[in-house]
Amino acid sequence: MNNYQIAKEKYAAIGVDTDAAIAKLKNIKISLHCWQGDDVGGYETVGSSLNGGGIQTTGNYPGKARNIAELQMDIEKAFSLIPQKHKLNLHAMYLDNGGKFVDRNEIEPAHFAGWVDFAKKNGLGLDFNPSFFSHKYAADGWTISSADNFIREFWIEHGIRSRKIAEYFGKELGQRCNTNFWMCDGCKEAPIDRMAPRARMADALDRIFAVPVDPKCNRDSVESKLFGIGSESYVVGSHEFFMGYAGKHPEVMVTLDTGHFHPTEVISNKISAMALFSDELLLHVSRPVRWDSDHVVIFDDELRATAQEIVRNNLLDRVNIALDYFDASINRIAAWVLGVRSTQKALLSALLEPTEALRKAELEGDTTARLVLTEEYKYYPLGDVWAEFCEQSGVCAGEEWLNEVKKYEKDVLSNR
Repeated sequence: MNNYQIAKEKYAAIGVDTDAAIAKLKNIKISLHCWQGDDVGGYETVGSSLNGGGIQTTGNYPGKARNIAELQMDIEKAFSLIPQKHKLNLHAMYLDNGGKFVDRNEIEPAHFAGWVDFAKKNGLGLDFNPSFFSHKYAADGWTISSADNFIREFWIEHGIRSRKIAEYFGKELGQRCNTNFWMCDGCKEAPIDRMAPRARMADALDRIFAVPVDPKCNRDSVESKLFGIGSESYVVGSHEFFMGYAGKHPEVMVTLDTGHFHPTEVISNKISAMALFSDELLLHVSRPVRWDSDHVVIFDDELRATAQEIVRNNLLDRVNIALDYFDASINRIAAWVLGVRSTQKALLSALLEPTEALRKAELEGDTTARLVLTEEYKYYPLGDVWAEFCEQSGVCAGEEWLNEVKKYEKDVLSNR
């Protein structure tokens, strides 16, 4: 009897079907963020680099992708080490402009045709994000909430065109594209008027979302943030603002980013509350260390708690999971692979929990059993079920994947 069969019997004794858990995990798509591969630079101009918008990438590990071809090569390598097929999350500044500068209010589906071809080749879906940062018209910290009508109109057009590109993705790939709107708008010191910029942002979003796109091909989401570099005192798009906006516009999802709240807040505690009033949510999974520092996702307690909330409340079909971090202090491909595999492990762990038995103990007031059993089940043979999942997916289960990354680093990355 192999390790998986032993694990299967052990879980069966507590009412858990490991085969069913693996089958469910195979159907969960995670959206891999392209910006981990080049430190949020994009390819609008030669040598593009991050500059502003409350974002900061740290580190300078060798081998960063310098163009779309290199980035796609790295993404393919990462996906080859990740179980199952997933999605790729693009920012607007990753367009293919053929070497000719195209400003953000001029982007069209044609500028992303190469990404669609890449997605088709690799069996991927695509998600999208307008890029409301790192631009001369965002240098003062204001975009669609700007009091300058020219700047505001520029960014409204960018948002409209982004949704058309997302619709194109959905039509071409047969998978709905999720388009996430995050704006850097805010200021370093406390403003006199907090309401007027929010009124302008709400009006701008109304205009952007009023342009019709096929809901089968695209769904929009809005993402809040507590603060950013340069917007420490005031962020226009706060959590309350976007909760209110989505409440008024139920066709728009709310994005919960794990790093965009107070250090003592966790999104695992927000999911069930939001799910009562929203048909779908979008998660940006990161790992904040004291602030929105975008560390690589690991299999930690909060990631497990987030997965548990999704699984325990039967929200797998209503929660869209995407990764969002950028760490240039380590091998960028390893960061991708570790993040997705950690997220999958957290979901598998939640799928292997005897939730109904624990819920029954809770309803009966047996909090002793709830606590004790929850702790004991942590040490059940998750790793053996994970190994079976990986084997069925055609990838290695253990740390051997790092050897592949190291070889790729030696053969490819070191020559850049």
